[in-house]
Amino acid sequence: MSALTTDEAGDGQLQRTIDWRGAFWVASGVPALVLFSIGGIAGTTGTPAFLIWTASIILGLIQSFTYAEIAGLFPSKSGGASVYGATAWLRYSKFIAPLSVWCNWLAWTPVLSLGCSIAAAYILNALAPIPGFTEASPEVLQYMAANVGTSAADAVAALTTAATPAIRSWTLYHGTLGPVSFSLNSVFFIGVILMLVTFAIQHRGILGTANVQKYIGLVVIVPMLIVGIVPIITGQINWDNYSPLVPLAAAYSPEPGAWNVAGWTLVFGGMFIAAWSAYAFETAICYTSEFKNPGRDTVRAIFYSGLLCLALYTLVPFTFQGVLGLNGMLATPIVDGSGVAEAMARMVGGAGFVTSIMVMLMILALLLSIMTAMAGSSRTLYQGSVDGWLPRYLSHVNSHGAPTRAMWTDLIFNVFLLAIAAADATSFFFVLSVSNCGYIIFNFLNLNSGWIHRIDNGHIHRPWKAPTILIAVGALLSYVNAMFMGAGAKVWNPWALWAGFIAAALIIPVFCYRHYIQDGGKFPVHMLDDLGITQEDLKNRKAGILPYLTLIAGVAVVILANWFFVI
Repeated sequence: MSALTTDEAGDGQLQRTIDWRGAFWVASGVPALVLFSIGGIAGTTGTPAFLIWTASIILGLIQSFTYAEIAGLFPSKSGGASVYGATAWLRYSKFIAPLSVWCNWLAWTPVLSLGCSIAAAYILNALAPIPGFTEASPEVLQYMAANVGTSAADAVAALTTAATPAIRSWTLYHGTLGPVSFSLNSVFFIGVILMLVTFAIQHRGILGTANVQKYIGLVVIVPMLIVGIVPIITGQINWDNYSPLVPLAAAYSPEPGAWNVAGWTLVFGGMFIAAWSAYAFETAICYTSEFKNPGRDTVRAIFYSGLLCLALYTLVPFTFQGVLGLNGMLATPIVDGSGVAEAMARMVGGAGFVTSIMVMLMILALLLSIMTAMAGSSRTLYQGSVDGWLPRYLSHVNSHGAPTRAMWTDLIFNVFLLAIAAADATSFFFVLSVSNCGYIIFNFLNLNSGWIHRIDNGHIHRPWKAPTILIAVGALLSYVNAMFMGAGAKVWNPWALWAGFIAAALIIPVFCYRHYIQDGGKFPVHMLDDLGITQEDLKNRKAGILPYLTLIAGVAVVILANWFFVI
C-alpha cells in the first residue's frame, strides 16, 4: 500500500497508531456476541448447548493459527483475514478472491443491526416497561370483582394490554419481504440513534476507538467473568440441568430427543450459529496496517483475544444453563435477548438496583460489539476497495485515518437490516443465519488459503509461522464448518442457506463493475507489494488443480449435508 496515492486513498491513509493491546480492546466486543444467541442455541439444541459453545470456541482457536500466519504476510494491509486469504486465491480465479472479502463483510456488518435491535429493546424496557401483573396482584383481583366470571388469566391479559405503553406497539410502517417481516417501529428508531453514536466514536480513527473501547471493555468483561464464576462458587449450579445429554425432540420444546439424524441436525444448527460468535475474535487482525509493529502485534492480538473468548464462551453458557435450566433457557426473554440482563442479576444474587446496573452493562456490552463490528467491517470494505475488488469510493479515509465512506456504507446497509431485525425473533434469526452463511464461506476459503500460501508463497518471510499440522487441521475444519452450514442453516430458517448463497453471489456484479468498468480489467499495481511479486507472477500456479478440487469438494459437502440431515 506504500504506492497508494492520495487520489486513490481519499484525504489520507490508515495510520500506524496502535499495538496489539489496542486491537485487543477493539476486539473486546466479541465476547458479548455470546449473549446474542445463547437462548436461541439452547432453544434448538437443549442440554448439549453449553458443550456446543465450548467446542465452537476451541475450533475457533485452532483456526486462528492459520489466520495469524497469513496476516503476517501483509503488514501493509488492513481488513482482516479475508483480505490476506483472498490473495492466495487470486492466482486461481479473479472471482473467488473478492468472494472471500465480500462474505467476511457480509458476516460482520449485521452485528450493527442485530446488536442495536437488542440494545434498543433494553432501552425501551427501561423507559416504557411492560407491567408485570400476576394472578395475585390487587389490580387483577379488582378487575375480576368488577367483571364477574372473568378468569384470572384473562384478567392478567386484559390489564397487561391496557397498561402497556402505546410506544411498545407503535410502528410507522410495517410489512413483509419474502420470508421475513420488517417494521419501522420504536426499536428501529432507537437502534438508528445507537448506530449514529457508534459512527461518531469511530470517526476519530482507530486510536480513539481503542481508547474508548478499553474502558467500556473493562466495564463489560469483568461483570461477564463475575457472572461466569459466582454461581459456581455460591453453589447455584444445578447439575441436573446438564442431563439427559441429548438434543431436543423439536426446537423450542423441552422434551428430550435422541442422537438420531434429527437430533444431530439440531446440534449442527447450534454449531452453525455458534461459529458466528465464537470464531469472531479473528477480527483482532483487521488492523495490521495500523499496528506500530505488525510482525509482533498481529499474532499477539489474535491469540490474547482468543484466550479471553475461550474463558467467557466456556463459563457464561455453562453457568446460564446450570442456573436457569432448560425451561429457563427456553423462556422468550432469554431467546430474544431482552431478559438476559435480569437473569445475570439473579445469578449474582441481586435484584432491583443490581438489575438496573446489569441492564446498563448489557447495553454497553452490545455497544461494544457494535463498535467492534463497525471497526472491522469498514476496514474490510476499505481494503477491498484499495485492492481493486470493491468500488473506488470506499477507499476514502478522513484526516483521523478512519475509512468514513466504508463506515457510512455499513451504516446505511444496516438501517435496512435493522428494519428486519426489529420486526420479530424469526426475522432476527433469519438475518443472523444468512449472515453466518457468508461467514462460513469466508472461513472455508481462508482456512484453505493457509496451505495455498505455503505452496505459492512459501519463500516469503513469515513473522510467525504456524505448525504445519495446525495448517492441515485448519483445512480439515473448513469442511467440518461447511457441513455445519449445509446441515444446520435450515434449523433457523428453511430459506437461510439459499438466501446466503444469493447474498454471496451479489459480489459478482459489484466486482465486475469495479474491475472491468472502473479499472479496465487490471488490478491496482500496489496490490501485491507485500508479497514482492508482480501480476505477471500470478500466472505461476504451483498448487495446480488442488484449489479447484478443494472448491468442488466444499460445495459437495454442503449439498450432501443439506440432503442427509433433516429435522
